[in-house]
Amino acid sequence: MRFDLADLRLFLAVVDAGSITHGSRAANLSLAAASERLRDMEAAAGVPLLLRNRRGVVPTRAGDTLAHHARLVLRQVGAMQAELSDHAKGFRGSVRVLANSAAMAGWLPERLGPFLARHPGTDIDLAERPSPDIVKAVAGGRAEIGVVSDAADVSGVATLPFAIDRLALVVVRDHPLAGAKRVAFAQIAPEPMVGFDGALQVQLRLEAESVGVRLRPRVFVRTFDGVARMVADGVGFGIMPEFAARRARRTMPLCCLRLTDPWATRRLLLCTRARTELEPLALSLLRHLAESASPA
Repeated sequence: MRFDLADLRLFLAVVDAGSITHGSRAANLSLAAASERLRDMEAAAGVPLLLRNRRGVVPTRAGDTLAHHARLVLRQVGAMQAELSDHAKGFRGSVRVLANSAAMAGWLPERLGPFLARHPGTDIDLAERPSPDIVKAVAGGRAEIGVVSDAADVSGVATLPFAIDRLALVVVRDHPLAGAKRVAFAQIAPEPMVGFDGALQVQLRLEAESVGVRLRPRVFVRTFDGVARMVADGVGFGIMPEFAARRARRTMPLCCLRLTDPWATRRLLLCTRARTELEPLALSLLRHLAESASPA
């Protein structure tokens, strides 16, 4: 049994019109051609598909079944054609992306730019959240893509590597440690610091407590740029992603030192629901981000 798309469109036109005459016109076929197609369809099906009477036609039970599946098939074909058109003309739509502070401060914007430039019809709804909240949002369907620290519990979502996030110490240029290239966190932890208002500060507090030190944050700032400016003013030391520290060093009197502690090298992960659950636009963005992932 083989029906082509023209057969299905004709059959639905006839069923919807309740008339072979009107249905053939809607399908742009002559009455004779339409009648012949319908007879061939019934012969192929092996059962009557239409009941003919003086008022027109109505579908049989088999005809109802065919009409139901024909609508599904034609709807799916329409969706396929629309998606292929998006590939040809550029995607249109929006993707919800959540990222932690480290990704938002540098890794993610430089990777989203090229994608948006190639797809002018695409919008990205981007917001910053703590990694645990991101995982919950992605698993719950409130975001398509997340960028999180590998320290987060990512059970329940699929992950891909995205970037290596190394933490660095930032101090003023006349600080006693300014001449060093690397330093252990325990060497600086007892001194006054500029705290970052985010999950990073919680990690730093726990690491300090593990070596018997209590941190002394004098102020909490919501951005890494704000932390750098406070450090440059002599308020205290700061800890931030290495790329953010290097960027701040270009315009402020700062020194950037890499932390030698193993926990200071973190991995950022892309997280999503199963790929089969992603819309084509979100899947395309995920592939772009994964392909542009930074090596270790």
